[in-house]
Amino acid sequence: MTDKGEIGSTTVDYAYYYDNSTENFGPCSNADLKDFVKVFLPTLYSLVFIHGFLGNGLVVCVLVKHRNQTNLTDICLFNLALSDLLFVFTLPFYSHYSVVGQWTFGDFMCRFTSGSHNTGFFSSIFFMVVMTLDRYVVIMHTNKVVRYRTVSLGIAMTVSVWVLSLCVSLPVIIFTKVTNDSQEQACRYTPNEAWSSYHTLTINILGLVIPLLVMIVCYSRIIPILVNMRSAKKHRVIKLIVSIVIVFFMFWAPYNISIFLEFLKSKDVLPISCEMESNLRLSLTVTETFAYTHCCLNPIIYAFVGQKFMKRALQLLRKWVPGILLPSTRDLSDSSYRKSSNMSRSSVTSNLIM
Repeated sequence: MTDKGEIGSTTVDYAYYYDNSTENFGPCSNADLKDFVKVFLPTLYSLVFIHGFLGNGLVVCVLVKHRNQTNLTDICLFNLALSDLLFVFTLPFYSHYSVVGQWTFGDFMCRFTSGSHNTGFFSSIFFMVVMTLDRYVVIMHTNKVVRYRTVSLGIAMTVSVWVLSLCVSLPVIIFTKVTNDSQEQACRYTPNEAWSSYHTLTINILGLVIPLLVMIVCYSRIIPILVNMRSAKKHRVIKLIVSIVIVFFMFWAPYNISIFLEFLKSKDVLPISCEMESNLRLSLTVTETFAYTHCCLNPIIYAFVGQKFMKRALQLLRKWVPGILLPSTRDLSDSSYRKSSNMSRSSVTSNLIM
């Protein structure tokens, strides 16, 4: 993407909508798009922030409360929730930016917010990939690897994912800065020529193509195993797996396609016109916000579908809010999920996915 197309990693540069002196599109009017952005983005970002904070915050609280019973799956869930929280915490800044039309938080917060946004985005994707690979390895090689799924391995894996996410985000932190446009301050990603295509490549390859391929390959191998299992839960598990892949693709593919089209436009592959520019801006704004809602669904997809986790969450909510009306769950003992290293493949599947 070009320096006019984003403010950090995946966020549209809202200053663009307020700048009527764009070099190549001086005669074009952005008034309608400007008014749309000022209403649409704050509203949707606020909803994503509230739901993402509550859902992922509850996941973190439940797992912290039961940290003495932590396993590798819980560590992945915990870090996935932290990644989504880091991601949603940047949305109020961008919501304010879209309303006032300029960045008012200074250069440090410009870099910090963009870096946090980018790191949260990639770490969330990477932890979803790790959970997919973990399920694949355990289900396909149950007896060989269960004994190695220790808390120490989880900690080492967690550190590796966070370091990788930060490294991938470093160019965004380095090249994002506050600029003055028409006497107004903007927070923009302004890379040099060598790094001009970095954002588009990382978002599309690391953020969509590789994760989607990993999910498709791993789950296509897992599903036939589940079909042949003698388990009452296998159909529910299969539906969950299919839902994970479909939801991930539906929420992120439109945004990645929009970014790629913007990249092609910047390289003069697509025709340049006011209509094309306006359509791309609208597409980026809508698909971006739609993609961000995925962080609200992660707690539901990866945590709340499990009976063990749901029971813990309901217990915590009843303790925090006495008298609250909540659905009852079966009286399942947590110890029933703490199997020995000689688990059956069926019990491992229920523990990992459910």
